[in-house]
Amino acid sequence: MSYRPYQQIQRRKSRQIWVGKVPVGGDAPVSVQTMTNTPTEDAEATIAQIRRAELAGVDIVRVSCPTEEATAALKEIAHEVNVPIVADIHFHYRRAIEAAEAGAACLRINPGNIGSKERVKEVVKAARDHGCSIRIGVNAGSLEKHLLEKYGEPNPEALVESALWHAAHLQELDFHEFKISVKASDVFLAVAAYQQLAEACDHPLHIGITEAGGKRTGTVKSSIGLGSLLWAGIGDTLRVSLSAEPEEEVHVGWDILKSLGIRHRGVKIISCPSCARQGFNVIRTVEALEERLAHIETPLTLSIIGCVVNGPGEALMTDLGVTGGGAGRHMVYSAGRTDHTVEDARMVDHIVELVERKAAEIQAAEALAKQAAE
Repeated sequence: MSYRPYQQIQRRKSRQIWVGKVPVGGDAPVSVQTMTNTPTEDAEATIAQIRRAELAGVDIVRVSCPTEEATAALKEIAHEVNVPIVADIHFHYRRAIEAAEAGAACLRINPGNIGSKERVKEVVKAARDHGCSIRIGVNAGSLEKHLLEKYGEPNPEALVESALWHAAHLQELDFHEFKISVKASDVFLAVAAYQQLAEACDHPLHIGITEAGGKRTGTVKSSIGLGSLLWAGIGDTLRVSLSAEPEEEVHVGWDILKSLGIRHRGVKIISCPSCARQGFNVIRTVEALEERLAHIETPLTLSIIGCVVNGPGEALMTDLGVTGGGAGRHMVYSAGRTDHTVEDARMVDHIVELVERKAAEIQAAEALAKQAAE
């Protein structure tokens, strides 16, 4: 397909930092984050939750560390998982130091609520000594008192001023390994704040619509807000904040990136909303395929169209496709061409087999190409 509008997206140029083994900013891919909701002190449950997020494709996971027991558990958690851990710290500067010592790859702090400059200095020293980066997390719901008095309410200018004020604290200590977020639950406020911040600095930005809501409403709000920013080239790492399980946040984050052509992972299903013309139950078929193909990491496109009105056309632009036909038999397409038919009863199993086979072929070809290049 020659028409690729996503190639028009020009990423904002930012400095690059590292969160463990994951680069953030610069020319690095936009990374996907989530946050655990188990008690961090329960290391076993937290590790299990992170592993489910790993299967969904998460790049970075944040873990809350409000107590000494939590930072003690963090050592085991960080050792047992395969993604870098961000320790979420509020108020207690000692927790940040303990988290750095325990193996956190990044410390999420608000320098303004850590306390005195001396305490911020101690946190920065711990981060530097243990190879941690820092995330400055500004939130519309917890702005500093002097900024609320100055602006009268949370607004983009207040969020940006807070972020740059905190950044200055770290820069005064010659610490530059940090990223910034300016989150709000209001989409317009968050987007405007990120737009202003993107123009005001070159620090990598963690983007998100905080407290977005449940799975459905939160997905909509996050898609509008994050999609607008990413389309404008703003954002180096993201979290979709949902009142749902962490792996759901990861799935939505990836779907946003895939929809904009920014990153590709797993099977992208193009499906019709279904109507009376459908030759099979499109909705149930797509639900089944989304579940059974969730383990595929290789980027693939699959069209599932209920009838011949748009089916053949969509199949031209996907790796594999199915178009509903008559008498319980449906046309299967490969690389845009008609290939064979499949009966209704076997369709889902058959599509899963085709996708798995195609993914294996792509992986083998990529391995050969890598060998040849070496």
